[in-house]
Amino acid sequence: MEKVQVKVEHGLLAGEKKGSYMIFRGIPYAKPPINELRFKAPQPLDKWDGVKEALHFGPCCPQPDMTQGFYGKEFYTDPAFPLPKQSEDCLYLNIWAPSQKQPGGYPVAFWIHGGAFDHGFGSEMEFDGEAFARRNVILVTINYRVGVFGFFAHEDLRREDTNKSVGNYGILDQIAALRWVRRNIEAFGGDSERITVFGQSAGAMSVQTLISSPLTQGMIQGAIMQSGGGLNNGLSRNRTPDDAYVTGRQIMELCGCSYMREMRKVPAEKLVSILPKLAEHTEGLPFGPVIDGWIMTEGFDECIERDHIHDIPYIIGCTSNDLFRQEDQDGKETALYQGCVAFAQNRYENANQPCYVYYFKKQLPGDDAGAFHSSELWYVFGTLDRSWRPMGRRDYMLSNLMLDMWTNFMKEMEPGSGWKAYTADNKFVRVFM
Repeated sequence: MEKVQVKVEHGLLAGEKKGSYMIFRGIPYAKPPINELRFKAPQPLDKWDGVKEALHFGPCCPQPDMTQGFYGKEFYTDPAFPLPKQSEDCLYLNIWAPSQKQPGGYPVAFWIHGGAFDHGFGSEMEFDGEAFARRNVILVTINYRVGVFGFFAHEDLRREDTNKSVGNYGILDQIAALRWVRRNIEAFGGDSERITVFGQSAGAMSVQTLISSPLTQGMIQGAIMQSGGGLNNGLSRNRTPDDAYVTGRQIMELCGCSYMREMRKVPAEKLVSILPKLAEHTEGLPFGPVIDGWIMTEGFDECIERDHIHDIPYIIGCTSNDLFRQEDQDGKETALYQGCVAFAQNRYENANQPCYVYYFKKQLPGDDAGAFHSSELWYVFGTLDRSWRPMGRRDYMLSNLMLDMWTNFMKEMEPGSGWKAYTADNKFVRVFM
């Protein structure tokens, strides 16, 4: 293994050089949120002495077993890509970057994983940055707190918090990671003013939160929302502090706790094991961003309709067998697809920047699942070789096309290859099939 060193604000890091690109795995971006820091906003790191090795992916936040069922086979059971250790000490990010620097720096792609806000991590087997680095884009993937660790809310916690935030620790982690990247990415050859934030499912909902938040104003050049963003899309929910408190009281009851000092001592395994029972009491996702007056000051749809989201270029879309699709229903009839189109229409009417819409229809080989929720991830990251599916020549051609378009957007804020922005006169939707 050939090692390479960079100096970041807290000390020296040693990563791995692999020919034309380099990988730094498991870089801490905040203090471990353990013990008294459980259920607190992420805290700044201390400097370290010597060289910290960044050669292995960091632990992921404690979460349910994802090895069963459809998605277990798809993403979580290949022995060549073992699952990371689970730990509350989980605030780590990973960076793939070209080995040679260029004048002005490379654009940066900042990826936020999905997982219903209760599972997932930034080093899942379908995510990889080699194809991005070879296209002269730096890829950053992050871990953030999920489940109870990332979204537990209680009145006592709000009183503790300087900014009176409520149950948004996972989102605050994402913002802390984004700020870390802005302060340190030049050490890896990146341009801190050219960051595109993108994510899928709960990751796309996270992106929509960040582009709706006053805390990230001026930090994001462009955004991509895959199967989770949009206007009146049937998925985004306006979760108020009172809503979050109700869920918080249910969590405390399931844990047998009456006081916050007890909640901070509950074993992590217990906070994961209660999730099935919690879901029985909850309509929709138990966890998600809270409109707390700090991270978000109004609902997702209100932000769009009042033109309070960031005025930046966007890509938004979904798959044809995505969420909410009923049997024998055309995917374009779903609330999720219509929410993407409504978002683009609103941006055309109110914004100065373009919005590009896509629809992923590629029927994946190997079974009859079609273009299922998350299916485009193999193509966007160029990791078809890792899939159990018998991918063919057309799959690789489509993956290369999508990678070119995603990275062109990150470089130039337009995807190219004939993909036109959505307008009232030309309601252009790029179909991938």
